[in-house]
Amino acid sequence: MPKPSDTKQRILDVARDLFTTQGVQRTSLQDIADRLGITKPALYYHFPSREDLVRSIVEPLLDDGEKFLLEQEARGDAPVRELIEGFFDFNYRHRAPVIMLLAEMPTLADLGLIDKVLGWRRRLTELICGPEPTLEQAARAVLALGGLQDVCMQFPDAPVEELRTAAVAGALAALA
Repeated sequence: MPKPSDTKQRILDVARDLFTTQGVQRTSLQDIADRLGITKPALYYHFPSREDLVRSIVEPLLDDGEKFLLEQEARGDAPVRELIEGFFDFNYRHRAPVIMLLAEMPTLADLGLIDKVLGWRRRLTELICGPEPTLEQAARAVLALGGLQDVCMQFPDAPVEELRTAAVAGALAALA
């Protein structure tokens, strides 16, 4: 995916901030244009609709997540610790859009963006526990993976290596 222009990137950054703090449905394109000091037609030049803007914010997360999963599935034998560390790294890298996803699940579901994300835990659970995990294994995997996501959002100011160490240890303990 090509890197967006400076103006396009500024629009994405402001939109992500406003969508996260105010919500997608409560943020108008005029709000975004006003915050940037540009006209609404200038915003439309880069993004024809709010849906295009939301997709542009979320697609790098979706592409990166899918790439991570496909690599792990192709490998097939990744140690659980590496899977957990990789999932932490992915979530830490994409904290802002993940927060937006969680806050705007209904809107993003309407855009068809949630099903893929929800399928990731199922796929990761299979990588961690095998193709037919018991209920206990699946529950532990959901707790471990959800906890990793939550830690990335709950402690944004923590030193990343310290947070990574603590989160991976906690996830592995949940799986034990």
